[in-house]
Amino acid sequence: MKTDSQIQKDVMDELRWQPFLNSSEIGVAVKNGIVTLSGIVDSFSKKLSAERAAKKVAGVKAIAEDLQIGVSPAYWRTDAEIATAVVNALKWHSVVPDDRLKIKVEDGNVTLEGEVEWSYQRDSAKSAVQYLSGVKSVFNLITIKPKLSPFELEQKISAAFRRNATVDASKINVSTIGDKVILTGKVRSAAESDDAEDVAWEAAGVRHVENKLVVEEPELVY
Repeated sequence: MKTDSQIQKDVMDELRWQPFLNSSEIGVAVKNGIVTLSGIVDSFSKKLSAERAAKKVAGVKAIAEDLQIGVSPAYWRTDAEIATAVVNALKWHSVVPDDRLKIKVEDGNVTLEGEVEWSYQRDSAKSAVQYLSGVKSVFNLITIKPKLSPFELEQKISAAFRRNATVDASKINVSTIGDKVILTGKVRSAAESDDAEDVAWEAAGVRHVENKLVVEEPELVY
């Protein structure tokens, strides 16, 4: 079992390993396997990258993310400029039905609303805009139309877990209540927990995913 100080060192090393990040801008604290990231970065994309990097580290149970975004003058844009960039990004993204979406930009914070049929379309809409210059955050309020019965959802998600190389399907249970998917069981890392949740979201008609997966304590090999 890793100590908090070992996890802290590994997270800091992983942040330094990321060429996109300036690790000196990011503080790392760990308590009971829960990592808190703090500091100021100059873009929303760096905030996401820091969180993803920390989740890769074995022993990390969860992320308490307290990073602030201070957009540098070189990346600053007016809300009107950001809104125009968002519209164009969605228009050029082939899998996003941009005619079904509504966009709001306030102080660099982008809100997406509307309705799509698949979770990947919802996720793609967010991905298309979150790296744009001037964007501080993205609130994805896009909803998904239900397509499958609860039983069909469970079967398709379980089958998807068995196909996925990064998820141990034998340790994850899938249940549904209406269009909500509930995941229970054990995983090897916070990153695997995210991967499992992503797989569940890929099923057509899923509106909610309740992730109750528990990160197992890694065994140390001497």
